Amino acid sequence: MNATDTASLLQDAADRIADISRADLQIILRRAALRLRNSGSITLDDDMEEAVRNVSSDLVLTREDAIRYIVREWMEKNTYLPVYYLDEDGNVDGTG
Repeated sequence: MNATDTASLLQDAADRIADISRADLQIILRRAALRLRNSGSITLDDDMEEAVRNVSSDLVLTREDAIRYIVREWMEKNTYLPVYYLDEDGNVDGTG
């Protein structure tokens, strides 16, 4: 069930609250709670999903980690986040 279906069910239940049974209302509310609890997931188009699977496989990352990586790289490249470069030729003296 997608978010639109859940939202439609909730809206329908709200519109006819006097007519809906307690059991049906419980089911709808439990589905809504479950969707909210799992709302951290991102739904992608099929072609994007395949690309993310390929990236996560290539980088040996989970789907969520691959998405985080892709978004971070994009944000750094487009200057939404600062980029921290390590000076590989510099000396490291062990102090912070």
